[in-house]
Amino acid sequence: MAIRERVAIAVLRGISRLPLSLVHHLGTFVGWLMLTIPNKQRRNALINIRLCYPHLDDAQALDFRRRSFCAYGKTYSEVAYLWLRTPRKVLSLVRGISGGDLLRRDDGRGVIVLSPHLGAWELAGLYLSAQGPTTTLYKPQPELDWLIREARGRGGAKLVPTDPQGIRGLIRALRRGEYVGILPDQEPKAHRGSVFAPFFGVPAFTMLLINRLARKTGARVIFLFAERLPRAQGFHIHCLPAPAGIDSEDDLTGATALNQGIEAAVNTCPEQYVWAYKRFRKRPQGMPKLYQGPL
Repeated sequence: MAIRERVAIAVLRGISRLPLSLVHHLGTFVGWLMLTIPNKQRRNALINIRLCYPHLDDAQALDFRRRSFCAYGKTYSEVAYLWLRTPRKVLSLVRGISGGDLLRRDDGRGVIVLSPHLGAWELAGLYLSAQGPTTTLYKPQPELDWLIREARGRGGAKLVPTDPQGIRGLIRALRRGEYVGILPDQEPKAHRGSVFAPFFGVPAFTMLLINRLARKTGARVIFLFAERLPRAQGFHIHCLPAPAGIDSEDDLTGATALNQGIEAAVNTCPEQYVWAYKRFRKRPQGMPKLYQGPL
């Protein structure tokens, strides 16, 4: 193991032993630092907020960004806690569940469960795997890959890579009537299997994987995310139905429904979405690039 990985593991283990309240205080400080020091993430977040919530004036947009970066810092400071504490301890932080009946599998069909980068998505994944057999789509990482796989799989989830073999694994799981977990709001790299569809009214390069899985297997599609409660009181699990049309034969209709579902989830606790992500990096032909300008 490289020295950098050893140091990272030591830091993560140290943070994981702290009470959640201190972990969140640390995250708030990290978020404040990110807002104070000029960097691309704070610029990109403000661009996204202004695009997606155009009704906000400058002062409101800046305040929104401030609150979102407090949450952003907590999202990453709590990763150590959620990865390295026991599943029982982590799941004990769930204080309530809305829409839990959507997780039923009594009709024999598999369920595609979509968890956007909103709130505590690592907790959302662990909660899902505690409900029954789960296969999760996973992008291998250049560093700490073994730790991520171990953390996300410790609740019993099977992780499959983002390649054709992994997609076949998702299809087999759905045909067995199991859960499949996917992060649905990342920008695809390839044009094949993707289309531009509106996200908060802005053209966003959107995956068609969910649409095609639903069409191929007849699986139901739902959204699941863990909202972070104030003052380190825990988390609330939300389950939302997917909008009609997510399994449409028309690619644009399916992608539009997917983004509408993500919007509905985000609007539940908008400051807890990762606004710094360059969601609109790819642009339709002829449209100007967005993520540039002063930091």
